Amino acid sequence: MPHRGSFELGRMSQGLRAPFLGCLMLASGLAGAQAVRPAAADDFRAAYATPQDIAEGKRVADASCARCHGANGISSAKGVPHLAGQRAVYLHLELQAYKSGARGKGMMPDAARFLSEDALIKVAAWYASLDPAQPAPAATNKSAPAAPDAASAGKAAAAGCAGCHGDSGISQIPGMPSLVGLDPQYLVAAINAYKGGQRKNDMMTALVAALGDADINKIAMFYATQKPGRAQTPAAGNKDAGKAAAAACDGCHGGAGSGTTPSLAGQDSTYFVAAMGAYKDGSRANPLMKGQASAIGDAAASDIAAWYASREPQPPKLARTFSTSDWTQRCDRCHGVNGNSTDPRFPALASQRADYLEWILNAFRSGTRKSAAMTAMSKVLTDADVGMLADYYARQKARAVVYVILPAPK
Repeated sequence: MPHRGSFELGRMSQGLRAPFLGCLMLASGLAGAQAVRPAAADDFRAAYATPQDIAEGKRVADASCARCHGANGISSAKGVPHLAGQRAVYLHLELQAYKSGARGKGMMPDAARFLSEDALIKVAAWYASLDPAQPAPAATNKSAPAAPDAASAGKAAAAGCAGCHGDSGISQIPGMPSLVGLDPQYLVAAINAYKGGQRKNDMMTALVAALGDADINKIAMFYATQKPGRAQTPAAGNKDAGKAAAAACDGCHGGAGSGTTPSLAGQDSTYFVAAMGAYKDGSRANPLMKGQASAIGDAAASDIAAWYASREPQPPKLARTFSTSDWTQRCDRCHGVNGNSTDPRFPALASQRADYLEWILNAFRSGTRKSAAMTAMSKVLTDADVGMLADYYARQKARAVVYVILPAPK
């Protein structure tokens, strides 16, 4: 039966490397210790190491691994991970996966294929015995400007729109639509309709022709996150009459126009009337709206426009944007606080190369690296999330784990 064990975080010393078993303490003090119960004892052999095992592992690593991973497991090659201070059991299991071909073909499977099981165990123990890499600096290129946050990036992308639509998307020019409060998916679709010619407006087609998908998304999110407000333009119709006439529109556009297909509340009335005319004559191709608009006369359209213009727009319901703290709390559940894993089966992330972390997360996202748990966690990440997480963990201080054998309970 394996002994119960505890760990302490701190500098690892080969002099203390009498046989040790990878066990886990979840809270400070011995009362928090739990023994790791492996399904097969062989899986945890890498967590036992004598000074002789470590010395033999060093000889194998120097011959087979150091060219890529560095003489002491600190990589200087782009995309190649640090191995120093990594958890022994995790390294052993990964080496086994490369040796078996489960990781596909390439340099690593070729290197591991010729190593015996005993060599894999000792190499894992050697790298686990080393001091881990130092955290990456906060910025690798201090002369490079900091990346703008999402709000700043959206505002910059929307700068060309402000002259007609207002600085925050609240129109002050009759005939120009307000963009604030619109669901971002709707606004993206509308901009793309102008680009593709489905909506006829020579000026808008010319203005959006050069916009890429990334800029269109930024613009849509910028307006969706601004404080909503009514268009600062006059409305000529009778809003009271318009309220009754707009009842047929509520099914799609929501009560008082605060739906998402699109929201009409607070919209400029002149623009609304013009849009209704475009649906009627077919210059906006939408069979459903053509039928609805054709049944509404010009006076009724003006009244409906006045009703919607008098309503206060509501902010769209956006999917929650997760912060760095939100994401790292999820990652830390398996990989330890600040990426310092205390489970010998899970890799430490702290002080790992950012380019490697970014690569491996994208491999899980795309499915080229197989793990049901990691694919589920990573598939919802955006490119920005991946870069943020890689940078965060690369800058955390790595702490090695010392596994200390405790006497068996009597």
